[in-house]
Amino acid sequence: MKTLKDCKKACKVKVIKLHASTDLKQRLISFGIMKESVIEVLEHSPAKSTIEVKVGKMRIALRAQEAQLIEVQKI
Repeated sequence: MKTLKDCKKACKVKVIKLHASTDLKQRLISFGIMKESVIEVLEHSPAKSTIEVKVGKMRIALRAQEAQLIEVQKI
């Protein structure tokens, strides 16, 4: 299983499944991160504790723990 946390900079992926709790899953869906959505990894923080991603036209910073709960497939 590949997660969003494993992706490198400039990688485009498609979301396969969200393994998050109900509250976090609702928050991710409100940002547009849901099954079949396309995400582009823009940047990693120096300590790899946060990941900046682009979903549609929106840029979002996710914690590494949150990114690890998003199962993805490279496109």
